[in-house]
Formats: sequence, structure tokens, C-alpha cells
Amino acid sequence: MKIVVLDGHTLNPGDLGWDGLEELGEVIVHDRTPPELVLERSQGADALLTNKTVLNGEVIRTLPDLKYIGVLATGYNVVDIQAAGEIGATVTNVPAYGTKSVAQMTLALLLELAHHAGEHSRTVREGGWSASADFCFWNYPLIELDGTTIGVVGFGSIGQAVAKIARAFGMKVLVHTRRPDPAAFPDIFFVDLYELFTRSDVVSLHCPLNEETKGLVNTSRLGLMKGSAYLINTSRGPVVDEAALALALNEGRIAGAALDVLSTEPPARDNPLLTAKNCIITPHIAWATRAARQRLMETVVGNLRAFVEGQPKNVVG
Repeated sequence: MKIVVLDGHTLNPGDLGWDGLEELGEVIVHDRTPPELVLERSQGADALLTNKTVLNGEVIRTLPDLKYIGVLATGYNVVDIQAAGEIGATVTNVPAYGTKSVAQMTLALLLELAHHAGEHSRTVREGGWSASADFCFWNYPLIELDGTTIGVVGFGSIGQAVAKIARAFGMKVLVHTRRPDPAAFPDIFFVDLYELFTRSDVVSLHCPLNEETKGLVNTSRLGLMKGSAYLINTSRGPVVDEAALALALNEGRIAGAALDVLSTEPPARDNPLLTAKNCIITPHIAWATRAARQRLMETVVGNLRAFVEGQPKNVVG
């Protein structure tokens, strides 16, 4: 079996191994593949593995011998599922590998909004504390999370993990989900989006990207939020209307935002959020702890092995 990895660098920048795949066949790993080389590098492959490299219908239909496409992530919108089905190729993904890491990052962003530890450390290094007239100072409001309310949009494994940690901080948790289960979560309040956005001190997004959630955080919903409230997004960039959020931040209509994802990654230099007030942006790293990437790698190998053995798992489409 010829196995081609189209963009392996983010999964394995050198601290993991491809040994498990190499047990299954000949493995060719490309760190990155530009669009103009996708077809060339895919020729002759029995199995293609991709993270963010797009496999569109035009490419897939020119690979009639392709048997398997493995997505090195949970989201599989980079693959034309219909075209894969037309040529009889199985498509798999990797669900739930990053739950603990993404939940941890969500709370890291929340704590940064609450204390601005990074900004205060930078100010100290620049001489701000040495020049202070007092024994302490702070440039941002300092917030105690105990007793505040977090609204969690989406209640899959990550949303549930975030809710659990938030409860440990003493926060009240509101949740919006398509399948509320108050009997299973008696210490959580299931509400509609209107109530969640109006009552929450922090809104944290953990929903998938689809037609229903694209642009879910828009001018109207930002207008429902308290002026003292914060928005956190560790889900998918297009869930947020970035222009609307930038305007709300710059006009002081919400207190701040912390984002690990943007609609286009890497972002264009003119993305309005890059210069918006009180906006923390990290470069899509919530998923990328070594532990999470190791779990991802193990599942990628397990998915392909199961396919080879005639018992495919984590099949999508």
C-alpha cells in the first residue's frame, strides 16, 4: 500500500514518529503541499492523509485507484465527500482526540482575560513596575471568576469538559445545545441562545461549523451581551462575524475577546481583529499539545489499520 501524507508538519513537526503508518505500507510524508502540487503528489496513492490540504472533487475524480482518505483532524470539510463516494474511497476522521487540551486552552484564555498575566508581565519587563509609585499596579480590571456566569455554546465532549472546569472555579454554567439533558447535568442550566447571550459574563464557543452556526455570533447577538462580558472562541473561526466583533470591541460594547481560531488561517494582515481593542488571539494551538497530537497519531494509524483489515471505523459521509 502506498500511503501519502500531504501535510504532516503540524501533526508531527519532529517530536512524534510515522512508525505506525510505516508498518502498513510505503509512506511518503510531505510537510506541506501547495494546491498546485496536490494532484501530482496524490498520483498512485492507495491512501491519502490530509489535515488542511483540500481534496476537492476535481482532484479526487482523477484518482480512481484511491481507496482511502484519512483526515488528520475532526473536521472533514477539506474533503469532497460526495466525490470520494463516487470513486468508492472511504473517508475517516479523528474525533475527540483534543478534548482535554482544548478545554485547558479555553480556561487559559479565560484566565488571561481575567488577569492579563501576559500583558502585566510584559509591562513589568518594560520597566512599569520599577517606575511605579506604589507596591503594585494593574492596567486592566482584575476579575474573580467565582460567582460569575459562563455560557457554553455547544455541549459535546469539549463543551462538557469546559463546563466541568468552570464549575470547579465556582462559575454558574449556562448551556445551549440541540440535545439538552438536565437530568444528567443537574448543576447546569440549559437555555436558549437569547438567554445565554444576555445573562453570561463569558460566552465560550464549542460548536461545529455548519450552515446553522456560521456567523452565529453576529451584530445582533453581540448586542445582547453585557458591556462587561467576554467572548472566547476555540471552535471554528467562521462561527464569528469578525467585522462585527471588531466593531463591538472597538466601540466598547463588550469588554474583550480571546480567540484561538479565525475565519482564514493564517489571517490576512488586514483582518480587523488583529488591531481590535482588548482582543487576545493565539495561532490555533488549542489542539496542539504533544499529548493530543500523540492521541491523534494513534487514531490515524488505527483508522487505516482497521480499514486494511476490512473493519473501517470513524468513517464520515
